[in-house]
Amino acid sequence: MHKKGVTCLTGMMTSHTVAIFASSSSDGIVLVWEMVLPSIAGGDCKVSCLESLSVGSKPMVTLSLAELPGDAGCTGDLVLAMGGLDQKIHLYCGDQTGKFVRACELKGHTDWIRSLDFSLPVCLENENRPLFLVSSSQDRSIRIWKIMAHVSSAISELPYKKEDIGLTSYIEGPVFVIRSACYQVSLESLLVGHEDWVYSAEWQPPLMLNGSEYHQPMSILSASMDKTMMIWRPERTTGIWVNVVTVGELSHSALGFYGGHWAPDGESILAHSYGGSFHMWRNTGTDSENWQLKKVPSGHFASVSDIAWARSGEYLLSVSHDQTTRIFAPWRNEICLGSKASWHEIARPQVHGHDINCVAIIQGAGNHRFVSGADEKVARVFEAPLSFLKSLNYAIFQKSSCIDDFQEGVQILGANMSALGLSQKPIYVHAVNEACSRLHNDMSDSLETIPDAVPTVLTEPPVEEQLAWHTLWPESHKLYGHGNELFSLCCDHEGKLVASSCKSQSAAVAEIWLWQVGSWKAVGRLQAHSLTVTQMEFSHDDSFLLSVSRDRQFSVFSVKKSGEGASHQLIAKQEAHKRIIWACSWNPFGHEFATGSRDKTVKIWAIEDGSSVKQLMTLPQFRDSVTALSWAGRDAACNAGLLAVGMDNGLIELWSLSSGRPTTGCGSELLPFTAVLAVRFDPFLCHISTVHRLAWRNLDDGDSRVLQLASCGADHCVRVFELHCC
Repeated sequence: MHKKGVTCLTGMMTSHTVAIFASSSSDGIVLVWEMVLPSIAGGDCKVSCLESLSVGSKPMVTLSLAELPGDAGCTGDLVLAMGGLDQKIHLYCGDQTGKFVRACELKGHTDWIRSLDFSLPVCLENENRPLFLVSSSQDRSIRIWKIMAHVSSAISELPYKKEDIGLTSYIEGPVFVIRSACYQVSLESLLVGHEDWVYSAEWQPPLMLNGSEYHQPMSILSASMDKTMMIWRPERTTGIWVNVVTVGELSHSALGFYGGHWAPDGESILAHSYGGSFHMWRNTGTDSENWQLKKVPSGHFASVSDIAWARSGEYLLSVSHDQTTRIFAPWRNEICLGSKASWHEIARPQVHGHDINCVAIIQGAGNHRFVSGADEKVARVFEAPLSFLKSLNYAIFQKSSCIDDFQEGVQILGANMSALGLSQKPIYVHAVNEACSRLHNDMSDSLETIPDAVPTVLTEPPVEEQLAWHTLWPESHKLYGHGNELFSLCCDHEGKLVASSCKSQSAAVAEIWLWQVGSWKAVGRLQAHSLTVTQMEFSHDDSFLLSVSRDRQFSVFSVKKSGEGASHQLIAKQEAHKRIIWACSWNPFGHEFATGSRDKTVKIWAIEDGSSVKQLMTLPQFRDSVTALSWAGRDAACNAGLLAVGMDNGLIELWSLSSGRPTTGCGSELLPFTAVLAVRFDPFLCHISTVHRLAWRNLDDGDSRVLQLASCGADHCVRVFELHCC
């Protein structure tokens, strides 16, 4: 029913099966709804709109709903508080039929109101059970309002305390009447401590006492753009509200906190900041409070454009339009070595200033390296620092002393972020002590300066503060040559060549560049397409390079490496589909390959005699555009494998492919190539938007019955599926 974006929801249960909730929107309308839950399992949930409240041209951005207190408990009447761009808090009163009328306005804030939250009625000495409302604003302040019920509805009979007017006494405010009850609203306290906008203020959740009665703790959590969260409580002797806990003030990784939230038991607090990152603290103290930073789930906050497995499948590398490169890996907990390892983000090698479109991990021997391409004309090469190598060993083997031979020559411990967020400069092992001493001595560093990273060996999965700053990889090379933004990358299986392509609308710009790993010189410029090359892949024996393009054609080049570079020859070019070709993948056991297109088809092709291409078959038409393919080998003897197919609607299917090659006793005649639908993934397990890339994991345990498939998509997700084959 709203015409524009919904800005806030608030609600409460009025019985075991009925809830009242309200919604606000940028259209200047606040709606009150009733939701009736089914009384029996499998029944329908009924939602109906009870009331529409027009709030004018300045919309509300925050709401809170509560039941008004009375002399003998709750009255059944409801109060709806709303605040927004007009800097006022508006109170509306109504009943459970949803009919609300304006009660009063609360003035005091001098900027937009960002958060409102009602407490439960609180038991106070010599007073009725008042209701408290906390509000926070962009004026950097927090206000606590008290709503007190009185017996008489006559305003003239309201009691007024003339004695002891001090900080703890209330400031008399407006009065409103509903039915036979009269309520006084007063300012209980003004909390000033944050140095920037206060985005949220929330009461600690009620605690259950004696199994049935709830108690409202007098504790408020606030979150601000000044990168801190604070817990406020009244002093026991004076009743003055003070800040008792402050967390997050040392974080350089967040622009600020957009909201804070209590755990139900009040022993943990959670903040969310720019990019959807979570920051959690837990009270680990016994006699006194001791709030410690804890690890939380993390992930991308924009479309994930590409993924790649490490050479031996130790970790999964992903790049995204959120301008970050992230590494996810299973962390084997030494406490439960026999159980399944949990996955964590263990490093953020690249934090960039442009959206990242593609990535390729360098295969072969030597240190871990990858090449990434973003919305710029330069491809960048990164090399793993010593801190990551030791952390990876700890994640896999639960010890950092297991060092490969190549690690002994690594003299770079980590990397520092540049001021513009484009290049990442190395931190050398011999210089880390100097950086640490500068960090401790220069106490005048403000939160606006860029601090030096302090890379360390991780013995447990890192938290957001470590990921955003201390797990960067140094940039070792820049690859110049393309005329437009990078779009696709791939590396051969020997780790000798990297191929790159960029966005293009002409044949001259649509060239594929070949780069020699190590020297990083351009050793080839392959011309075949007239529009953007969308994906490339080397055959598993590295003798061919396959490319597909927006021009609806695929091209196959023969590639021969030499000491000084590589030679190439175009052996096939064919218009294979009626629409853009988005994906391609080679058969691990031969020279067959698959192409997938926006025309909803997947076609299987084979190279004959090393000089021509023949179509073997076309799979049945899919439900949507095919955007990702990945071919995994199962049985080399009968040329059998699994082809993973990802679509524009987020769904994933597995097709079993086999034969096409003579077996023992069959002579030289080719057997027909067969394709059977093996698995159609449950939609609830799949992406909800375009699948951008699929990649099978290389498992070294030798168990071919267990496979792992990684996927990424436009829904910001990276997913890892485990398949148990019969």
